[in-house]
Amino acid sequence: MIYRSFTPTLVAAALACLGHAHAAGIPTLQEVSVTSGSQNLTGIADSASEGTVTAKQLANRPLLRPAEVLEVVPGMMVTQHSGDGKANQYFLRGFNLDHGSDFATHVMGMPANMVTHAHGQGYMDLNYLIPELIGNVKYRKGVYAAEDGDFATAGAARIDYVRKLDQAFVDLSLGQGNYRRLLSAGSHAFNGMNLLGALEVAGNDGPWDQAEHLKKTNGVVRLSSGTAANGFALTGMLYEARWRATEHLPARAIDSGEIPRYGALSPNDGGKTHRYSLSGDWARTEADGARKLNLYVVDYGLNLYSAPSGFISGAQGDQHEQADQRTLWGGQASRSWLLGPNWRDTELTLGLQFRQDRIGKVGLYSTENRQRTRTVREDRVLQSNLGLHIDARTQWTDWFRTQIGLRHDQIQARATALGGANNMENGGQEGAHQTSPKLGLVFGPFQLLGETEFYANTGRGFHSNDARGATARINPQDGSTATPVPLIVRARGNELGMRATPLPGWHSNLNVWQMNLESELVFIGDEGVTEPKGASRRHGIEWSNHVVPVDGWILDADLAWSKARFKDANVDNGGRHVPNAIPLTASLGLTADQGGKWFGGVRLRYLGAYALEETGTQKSTPFLMASLKAGYRVDRNLQFTLDVLNLFNRKANDIEYWGNACTRNEQASGACGTDGIAGRLIHPLEPRTLRLGMRIGF
Repeated sequence: MIYRSFTPTLVAAALACLGHAHAAGIPTLQEVSVTSGSQNLTGIADSASEGTVTAKQLANRPLLRPAEVLEVVPGMMVTQHSGDGKANQYFLRGFNLDHGSDFATHVMGMPANMVTHAHGQGYMDLNYLIPELIGNVKYRKGVYAAEDGDFATAGAARIDYVRKLDQAFVDLSLGQGNYRRLLSAGSHAFNGMNLLGALEVAGNDGPWDQAEHLKKTNGVVRLSSGTAANGFALTGMLYEARWRATEHLPARAIDSGEIPRYGALSPNDGGKTHRYSLSGDWARTEADGARKLNLYVVDYGLNLYSAPSGFISGAQGDQHEQADQRTLWGGQASRSWLLGPNWRDTELTLGLQFRQDRIGKVGLYSTENRQRTRTVREDRVLQSNLGLHIDARTQWTDWFRTQIGLRHDQIQARATALGGANNMENGGQEGAHQTSPKLGLVFGPFQLLGETEFYANTGRGFHSNDARGATARINPQDGSTATPVPLIVRARGNELGMRATPLPGWHSNLNVWQMNLESELVFIGDEGVTEPKGASRRHGIEWSNHVVPVDGWILDADLAWSKARFKDANVDNGGRHVPNAIPLTASLGLTADQGGKWFGGVRLRYLGAYALEETGTQKSTPFLMASLKAGYRVDRNLQFTLDVLNLFNRKANDIEYWGNACTRNEQASGACGTDGIAGRLIHPLEPRTLRLGMRIGF
């Protein structure tokens, strides 16, 4: 079996990585941090497009949804086209990341992206995040870090929770749309250890005519000692959610008055999901380097009911269910050595990562009102990913250093058909591997615009394809012949950048980047098939700024432009635009908290118009949106907050698509035909929403 062949390698490499250290001390090469208000550059970076965001920067950001914490990554935009229990839609660097296909996220060492997922490859549901517990978010963009593997083409983020709280508290929040949330959290120190616990229960109906009825339960227990660099942590998490969704709907139906702006195309979409996990982290830093070990196991499930095309197939509607039940387990181990002056103070790091998804059942079913009427396909999948990486950071002179990395990934997958009239000939075993070199050159710091460093990076990366697409022979929808797709999609990227401190407290990053993606192949969970899109090229410019004018005030401003095109024209319409790739985004945020009575923050974000189909003729409508958080401390143990989301009640769309769909009236009139009616599909921004919170400390 696949896991039997991988496990001995995993154990042997882990033991090697955790071998005896040669001396004691702290590594000299640090991670970049953008939190300092000092005049000097903070930390040592490998590229101009990486950074660390702390809890202090997150504390006063107005958030509509938990996953919006990823908007701390400059240029990242987070939206939603369905219910709040479903993974968000993400955009970065000219990628419509869908639900996570080209951006890798880890939470306390556990991968958030799901391989061979019922709804879409790389599905990244972050609704289980509790923003108040986040200690830091470390991000990188591009394919230049040897530590980053599957899905890390546009970039990657690592989110860690705090190990202790300064004060236990209870948060109660109420808002429009029957929004309610209760969060209780606290920590206790004993025998040199900290025990942290948190429980969140929340519900929301939203502004939708079809009430969302979101019910969410979220819990965390964390036992830890020491720090992330010297200590251990054992974390248990529990998350469950149920909801009813209002999917995107045809814009023409709103314009004609058939469906209200916040109405539903079809009834009773939505779903239920759960995520139970246990993870452990251990780290030791000594004179000659550091050792780290992380292990995890996750039990995950999703039943998602959707009818994105409405009523093309008839008056009963086009609803289907996507079901996913799996256990995934794995871990990572790394060992770094500081080689000393004889080796130019090189820091050498060797790491191993292993992940196995044991997917007991992943299926697509036709349904009516959440009742199954036909099995389109049902499969069992065993997929194992093994990654080895090595990198060396060398300080050649006081103005020049390098980062050289090499990564090798091996993926093995076996799919077994369990159901579906046209699916039983599908399945089999596939494997793929890739070796990815990485190179980074850093020049500086020079006394130019304060202190300035220049960067040049190049590397290769990849994202995996759905194992069912790699083993397909028959289209499960209609029995036609299907062509298997590669299990690995290769990416190649390059970047030039600089970061500088023009004035005390002002940290500025500027970079130009380029990426080639071997294929935009996407597994379409709504149909159970792989949709070919062809190879693509992207390039762009990014400018991000972080300013601390005085203690307690933080200003951040980001601007990103990109161009995404297919290498070959679309065979149907001759176009080369990559649909839903946002070419221009911008954000501006200000937070203030000097420890006095008043605190808060305001954020503006801009999404430019993007092509909805390959010719670029049909475009989305650009929009600017603002949100506000204001808080008042009565005393140390009592504070109130007010969040005003979509402050100016901007009437715009969270997401727009171009596709075929039919409303109930169009089906009844016979206008649908066999393929539906092509047009603009939208999911509106939520209107101005007020949420009042009260925190009681203990």
